Amino acid sequence: MAPLRLRIEGQTFRDSEHREVTLRGINVAGDAKFPTNPELPSNNPDRFYEGDELSFVGRPFSIDEAHTHFSRLKRWGYNLIRYVFTWEAIEHAGPGKYDEEWVQHTIEVLRLAKGYGFYIFMDPHQDVWSRFTGGSGAPLWTIYAMGLNPRAFPSTQAAWVQNTYPDPAKYPKMIWATNYTRLACQVIFTMFFGGKDFTPRAIIDGKNIQDYLQDHFVGACRHLARRIQEAGDIENDVVIGWESMNEPNRGLIGWQDVSVIPADQKLQKGPSPTAWQAMLTGSGRACEMDTWDFGGLGPYKSGTELVDPKGDSAWLPADYDDSRYGWKRDPGWKLGECIWAQHGIWDPSNDQLLKKDYFARQPKSGRKIDYEFFTNNYFMPYYRRHRKAITSVHENAMMFCQPPVLEIPPSIKGTDDDDPNLVFAPHFYDGVTLMMKKWNRYWNVDVFGILRGKYLSPAFAVKVGETAIRNCFRDQLSGIRKEGMEYMGSHPCIFTEIGIPYDMDDKYAYKTGDYSSQSSAMDANHFALEGCGCNGYALWLYMATNNHEWGDLWNGEDLSIFSLDDKPLPLHPEPSSEVPGPTPNASSVSVDRNSPAFSESRSTDTSPVIPETLKNKLSTPSISSHKSNTPSEIGSTPGFRAAEAYVRPSPMATVGNITSSGFDLRNATFTFSLECNTAATEEVPTEVFLPEFHFPRDNTAVEVTSGKWSISVDDKYGGLIQSLRWYHGAGKQSMTVKGVKRRQGMALGKEEEEGYYEQCRQRGCSIM
Repeated sequence: MAPLRLRIEGQTFRDSEHREVTLRGINVAGDAKFPTNPELPSNNPDRFYEGDELSFVGRPFSIDEAHTHFSRLKRWGYNLIRYVFTWEAIEHAGPGKYDEEWVQHTIEVLRLAKGYGFYIFMDPHQDVWSRFTGGSGAPLWTIYAMGLNPRAFPSTQAAWVQNTYPDPAKYPKMIWATNYTRLACQVIFTMFFGGKDFTPRAIIDGKNIQDYLQDHFVGACRHLARRIQEAGDIENDVVIGWESMNEPNRGLIGWQDVSVIPADQKLQKGPSPTAWQAMLTGSGRACEMDTWDFGGLGPYKSGTELVDPKGDSAWLPADYDDSRYGWKRDPGWKLGECIWAQHGIWDPSNDQLLKKDYFARQPKSGRKIDYEFFTNNYFMPYYRRHRKAITSVHENAMMFCQPPVLEIPPSIKGTDDDDPNLVFAPHFYDGVTLMMKKWNRYWNVDVFGILRGKYLSPAFAVKVGETAIRNCFRDQLSGIRKEGMEYMGSHPCIFTEIGIPYDMDDKYAYKTGDYSSQSSAMDANHFALEGCGCNGYALWLYMATNNHEWGDLWNGEDLSIFSLDDKPLPLHPEPSSEVPGPTPNASSVSVDRNSPAFSESRSTDTSPVIPETLKNKLSTPSISSHKSNTPSEIGSTPGFRAAEAYVRPSPMATVGNITSSGFDLRNATFTFSLECNTAATEEVPTEVFLPEFHFPRDNTAVEVTSGKWSISVDDKYGGLIQSLRWYHGAGKQSMTVKGVKRRQGMALGKEEEEGYYEQCRQRGCSIM
């Protein structure tokens, strides 16, 4: 059996040459959250409830466009893809009915990705359960299976859904995430993780709803894993593993009193019901509830609002045709009545709350439930089921375990779950910037420190000044990683989501081309990633159809590093000849112009690049079949979308172990140190991604403690990239690479632009 292309050794990823691999990744793609036919981004209400007859074929992008996207991402230095797909894409037509056309499309896309040398792990993605509860993920039939009526969610406020909002353009920013604490998701996640304990009457096809849902979800993932294996050339070669579930949530499990909002519920926006109020409005009763907004210091109460469903119920009516999907609901589970009333939590005859602490303790043990208990006793049984299903097909799959966001990880160190193929897969976002859509370089908050009781008062968690903010991000990520080791054992840590909003300051960058705020925020996040000791990350997000008007086409978010309305980052020309070398103090540069990857990594516009057409070539965005209709006031001043902050140098394959690595964007300086027992060789060197934008080959200085080095542009890793190969000695080694300082967050200035064009004119150029 051939050695695995990538394997885990303790806390480290290793390649077949036993080098440490750093995974620099991206989520591909946000488009996968909604169908292609009908085309239903979250701002489109048309045919929204036709959830059975649809197709996701063409997600994350078409086969014809795949080369463009993959070559672009490869040229930006990414070697890892978190492949976003949804349960709905596979099983939308009904229980057990798989969309084989979508499966085959997925296999074809994965096969193309293999040609670019990507490592890919599959992400069965969900946000607040489903498109029909304001997010993405599960098919419509799952909501009917739980006895809920999605058409009544708007009037009962069981979920805030942009597709059904009166004016989708005015859908409140980031309110979608509050759906986790509204009726629909409270019911759904309680059933999914704890139905056997908290909804024992919910029996369908002879199973409790918990087993019914988990069996179908896990079964859909297993089906896709089986098809990938049957393809014959994808498993392990490109698909290295599977994530468990995106951002799992406990629903109501562990709520000590449903009549009050838990103290640890940090996100509140808009009308903010208690669970008890949500039960009442979900059954048609009017309730006056507190309203909240998000300010500089977090959520604050802004007033009250009467929410009156006018008798509408979020539950399916008693006369609903329950034969539609072929299941058989147990007679003890009545339609037309709140499931919580059926379990004695409240009395609909007089609207009295009877068991406010119904979810406070585990029924079979009587133990008090907190979030840590939920993770160990409700999330982990699901994770084991998911892991068993995947590894029954993909034996060597790396399992990317993602516990609930920012909660204490599961206590599995030293147990059977302490699997050597496990990867800790947490998420991190700078919540202040994400919610405010503004980069505040003056202060920020140590959220993780507050959650872990690090401060006597939240006031002490405020960090003042940009240096302190950057260090705070780094320390939070480091704390999350170390906590994972403490609770889960010695495993690699990959932050599978981290990113920034681009539509900051009321889309100021789109009106001016000034992305300096985005560049500073993106650089601060990467500084934290590089300094926290993690093994890599997957940036959120790459979106093939992002535009300045609607962003990521999903709930008002705008985190994509690519947009149809922005310029591509100009890349230094591919060299036309070799520079003599290598010697201990010189670089050699070479490229195979006959390689398929060479042609695929260029624009599909094959007209010649000559001095007369050079500026147009460098200014033209990368090709796409999509055209943006963005209004001119936010689309006429494209910038580089802060690309200088995310297209940055990074170790790719290191002989020995990395001891430190980081990029100083302001000074265009990359520093890197390692320790190894054996020397790097010509056949097995240490290799570093070195982006041409920061490090043009004729204007780059390299200092090393030993050995020689070379810089080349080639397709060794599947797509054309510029890399530095270092042939160093054994022991402790270090490197400093200095490139060209450029203005941060802005397009090239006139003088700088002319100089860059002149370099390109002399050698021919490529744009992505």
